[in-house]
Amino acid sequence: MPELPEVEISLRGIKPWLVGHTILRSKVRNPRLRWVVANEIIALTNHQIISVQRRAKYLLLELDNGWIIIHLGMSGSLRVLSKSEPPEKHDHVDLVISNGCILRYTDPRRFGAWLWSNNLQTNSTLVHLGLEPLSDQFDGLWLFDKSRNKRMLIKQWLMDNKIVVGIGNIYACESLFVAGILPNRQTGSLSKEEATLLANSIKIVLLRAIKLGGTTLRNFLQPDGKPGYFIQELQVYGRKGKPCRICRTLVQIAKHGHRSTFFCPNCQH
Repeated sequence: MPELPEVEISLRGIKPWLVGHTILRSKVRNPRLRWVVANEIIALTNHQIISVQRRAKYLLLELDNGWIIIHLGMSGSLRVLSKSEPPEKHDHVDLVISNGCILRYTDPRRFGAWLWSNNLQTNSTLVHLGLEPLSDQFDGLWLFDKSRNKRMLIKQWLMDNKIVVGIGNIYACESLFVAGILPNRQTGSLSKEEATLLANSIKIVLLRAIKLGGTTLRNFLQPDGKPGYFIQELQVYGRKGKPCRICRTLVQIAKHGHRSTFFCPNCQH
């Protein structure tokens, strides 16, 4: 599933082609995604795009009459193409733009979403989301304060979108490795120093992933069709039984909350 870096990369790829231009019309070939595509999107004609933003793993297209909320789901991707590019089997939604291009949404598993909102401040999809990990507010002191008296395993806690958004399985594993913290520790066991190290590690990992175009495991592609190259720098994720890049101890795997967790038993404590 695309995580925060992949969504941020999608935003940066499509934004220059959309902002200030007009959606002439939409073409929804298959409205049956995770939820049925909103009628307001299906009927969309001649509305200007004011801005393109990101909140957690959601892309937000601000129009002059409301907001399109896009979630890429398990296998979704967005590309900017010429109008002459014929659709393929899994190309479910097109936005035809006044500058001569189309924004095309592709989703083989159809687990993404195209939603509509008149007011983001009261939108039920977004209102309960936690802090952005790349914001100035997210730091060691904040993380330490939120972790007090929490018995939840730290990796699962980091993946709770009501606490901090956009950190999925890949980047939780990688951030904990960089911070030297075992994923199966109780959240409340973090010291102030460890919380600061972890907050900094999360920012470092996410920013590095964004710089390298994200992580392509199966379906994710950047808007220009290229894969994400952060996969080449993964320290522990997907490396079960391979030597740790730091100490050569074999990377181990465990199940936490039905998700595979990768870690180095020597570098992480």
